[in-house]
Amino acid sequence: MSEPMLVVDDLRVAFPNRDGGWVEVVRGVSFTLGKERLGIVGESGSGKSQTGRAILGLTAPEGRVTAKRLAFNGIDLLNCAPKQRRELRGGRIAMVLQDPKFSLNPVMTIGEQIVEALRAHTKLSKAESKQQALAALEQVQIDNPERVYKLYPHEVSGGMGQRAMIAMMLIANPDLLIADEPTSALDVTVQLQVLAILDALVLQRGMGLIFVSHDLRLVSTFCDRILVMYAGRVVEELSAGGLAHAKHPYTLGLLNCLPQLGADRHPLPTLDRQPAWAL
Repeated sequence: MSEPMLVVDDLRVAFPNRDGGWVEVVRGVSFTLGKERLGIVGESGSGKSQTGRAILGLTAPEGRVTAKRLAFNGIDLLNCAPKQRRELRGGRIAMVLQDPKFSLNPVMTIGEQIVEALRAHTKLSKAESKQQALAALEQVQIDNPERVYKLYPHEVSGGMGQRAMIAMMLIANPDLLIADEPTSALDVTVQLQVLAILDALVLQRGMGLIFVSHDLRLVSTFCDRILVMYAGRVVEELSAGGLAHAKHPYTLGLLNCLPQLGADRHPLPTLDRQPAWAL
């Protein structure tokens, strides 16, 4: 049996505190990923984004990342040469960040940024790179890509900026895409459009996808498997259709806080966090 695309075994991410010690924000996370859609869900501060950043090698310099094993297609991500890690980042592993307003460079046009991402991993000419960038914008369902190519980030809507971010991350044909709350800043209609784009691209390209979100219901309808995180740890793993079989009280608490059509739930219940969940 072939090895999974991504192997994460006992991943830990820690940052120094004011007392000279270390605070772990990711504590012993373990999972594998093939050509599938894996959802990681949890509240803000649960360690979802830090898990994705550690895989990509984007943990802040003061942070400390350790693992029994962190491997992508057999490559040891913690011990490979810096040059190889840079080639993987953006080339074979890409990450769509949460908010295009803060992730896109405000002084470069959309097209320039997509071309820059492509030319960092290929030897294409500027003309060839532009044609591929236009094709990438068209692939994420942007009308009139020639016009959008010339626009600056502040000149596009949130939904269009997020599509441009997806085009930029997919331009080098990565094998693994980490999408860090790519729909959190979008309205419901645009959310569905972006999810449909991601779904089609994963199926067409045979990629692995890690979809990070705080929305349990959204992840359950989009992903194949779900990891539920709390206080830096995975507290439960479920199949996407297995929410009804959730057992951990934190997962059950999240589900109980969701509004239900046809039910009079005013006020909505709040999550009663137990200290034992963080152990």
